[in-house]
Amino acid sequence: STTPSSAYDPSRRQFFYTIGAGILGAAMLKFVPQVLGKVKSLLRPPGSTDSTIESKCIRCGECVRVCPTGAIQPAASVAAWEDTWTPQLVMRQGYCDYSCNACGKICPSGAIQPLELEQKRLFIIGKAQIDESRCIPFVQGVECTVCEEACPVPGKAIKLSLETVTNIYGEQSTVLIPRVQRGHCIGCGICETKCPVYGEAAIRVYTSSETGQTGQGNGQQRRGNR
Repeated sequence: STTPSSAYDPSRRQFFYTIGAGILGAAMLKFVPQVLGKVKSLLRPPGSTDSTIESKCIRCGECVRVCPTGAIQPAASVAAWEDTWTPQLVMRQGYCDYSCNACGKICPSGAIQPLELEQKRLFIIGKAQIDESRCIPFVQGVECTVCEEACPVPGKAIKLSLETVTNIYGEQSTVLIPRVQRGHCIGCGICETKCPVYGEAAIRVYTSSETGQTGQGNGQQRRGNR
């Protein structure tokens, strides 16, 4: 006869299969990126870096849940394997609220460090960059000041200058042109969120590795008036 301890138990067998698959999957996540490399640089929440996210993030989704604008999203198709389901900022969908530091406060693992609001407002997420081939004043020769008006940084990280441009029809006009002041920009992304251009925004936030800039990238803080 079969004893209770040796009886076939599909749920028990499934449990061990799951554990085994998890161990194998973890090993693959460490190996595959070395072969494929990074697919795309990700904008990380303030108080975090790629290093802290990859080493400490448990993919609990708490930061996604508390983000008031919906900017924090779990990385999927654009990420390398080890970044899957880790938090990234999708600025076209939402921006990093200048008066919010909720993600760092709720993170249970230390992947996103808790920053005081004053610190968070100086944390450089990335840098905004204007695509002149899509920006309304450059393309149409008519004024659009949405990005400058939305910028929350004291003194403004986007300035308007009166310049003469040639639109897509070859016509010249003198209009207010937005220019990013990189030394002031913290990459909050509200300019990208609010940009009225259909589809991809005419102004986007990039990591320092994407723009080729050094000393201004993810995980650093700018100095400024407090």
